[in-house]
Amino acid sequence: MTAQLIDGKAIALETRKALRPRVEALIEKGITPGLTVIMVGDNPASAVYVRNKEKASQKLGMNGTVLHLPEETVEEELIALVKKLNADDTVHGILVQLPLPKHIEEKKVLNAIDPQKDVDGFHPVNAGKLLIGEKAYVPCTPKGVIRLLKTTGVELSGKNAVVIGRSNIVGKPMALLLLQENCTVTIAHSRTQNLSEITKQADILVAAVGKPNFVSGDMVKPGAIVIDVGINRVEDKLIGDVNFDEAKEVASFITPVPGGVGAMTIAMLMENAVEAAENYAAK
Repeated sequence: MTAQLIDGKAIALETRKALRPRVEALIEKGITPGLTVIMVGDNPASAVYVRNKEKASQKLGMNGTVLHLPEETVEEELIALVKKLNADDTVHGILVQLPLPKHIEEKKVLNAIDPQKDVDGFHPVNAGKLLIGEKAYVPCTPKGVIRLLKTTGVELSGKNAVVIGRSNIVGKPMALLLLQENCTVTIAHSRTQNLSEITKQADILVAAVGKPNFVSGDMVKPGAIVIDVGINRVEDKLIGDVNFDEAKEVASFITPVPGGVGAMTIAMLMENAVEAAENYAAK
């Protein structure tokens, strides 16, 4: 059995197409959805992500702006800029590109963003709402993973799901979203013992550990859906956290890297930004 590919690029394209009439409706009301991305320093990987976000927003007819700040920018300056954007009615979504330079405390900066403009879903208010099941901006990567899972047509309710990784950006919100879909969820991580025994019980396996080829084929339950969140550069090649060649011979569905989750992350960011503009318009 060879797994069916989950084409994140194609699904992301459909998502963006569906957003276009929503953007046009806002523009007719005199509101151009505004997304501002702040990037501090010149991290090459971040620069690629930021460029892709800017292009995606502009293709939709949104006001996509990138503010590049020098590496030596101090924390107070960055927070002052965030507060200025909070007060700007033409900016509906604010995103601070991570990671930040080591002399800046990420938590302080993210907490300074107005929760209603927090299109990354990292503010404690949005994280808390997600935890208790209230409507909130959901982190883009986990939101994209759920969308990909639903395109398989497989009933998620009642399935055993294992998430490898416990970050605030992917692992934890991923587990909460799977719980909302009535999955039975296990979060595994670097301290988990007998990991392969746990992963082999998973009907849905989400790898978000940041280690290339970490999940081998013999860690996958036959017929499982495998979602690879990892993007690792090895010898100028992008590979995931899952050994794709091995896992695709065991799984029923699998995401490729690149062309899987990454494309959906940007599409979900666009969706969150449009929703933020719609919420502003509704006021």
